[in-house]
Amino acid sequence: MVRSFRRGALAAVLVLSLAPLAACASGNDSQTLGIHPDSQATAKGDIKVQNAYVLTQAGGPATVSARLFNNGSADQTLDSVRIAGTLTASLSDPNGGQTVTVPAHGSVLLGGTGNPSAVLDTGSESLRDGDVQSAVFTFSSTGQVALPVNVTPATGYLEPYGPSSLPTTAPPYPTATTPTATPGGTSAKPGSTAGRTDTAVVSQ
Repeated sequence: MVRSFRRGALAAVLVLSLAPLAACASGNDSQTLGIHPDSQATAKGDIKVQNAYVLTQAGGPATVSARLFNNGSADQTLDSVRIAGTLTASLSDPNGGQTVTVPAHGSVLLGGTGNPSAVLDTGSESLRDGDVQSAVFTFSSTGQVALPVNVTPATGYLEPYGPSSLPTTAPPYPTATTPTATPGGTSAKPGSTAGRTDTAVVSQ
């Protein structure tokens, strides 16, 4: 009976010692890899680039989507994104600026409604779905961070971060006001009293 008790105690200790390892194996990194099995990631200095893709759509532009982490104590700006050595993305933040700020001890998501964007002209044959292209992200302090990225259609769980998430409405432009003719041969703008004759009504 003593031997059975010792075997049971040993088994309990073994289970408790393995439990933390099992918890670590199912942590954030494991979950992220499960959602994005083909994404690319790299780190340099204070900057980490994770879940990087080039997302395409038929007959439209392509976008670069990635999560940018800044582990430093000072803000950095993303100054440029270059794909395949020749294609430079047009950067835009939600306020219309041409650089993207990655806050200290924070992160920024490129792509998606309300997020900064990096748009590529698809007039080049360099972007073909299924290819792997080199990407270079240039930051204000860290400098160039390079990694390979997959070129893939913006479908499925990637669709909300692709070209379809870009704003499609153009800003309103002022339109010219057409003058209106008046009986006296003069023209007047809408709301103007020029050339107008007021007639008094006399009651009888």
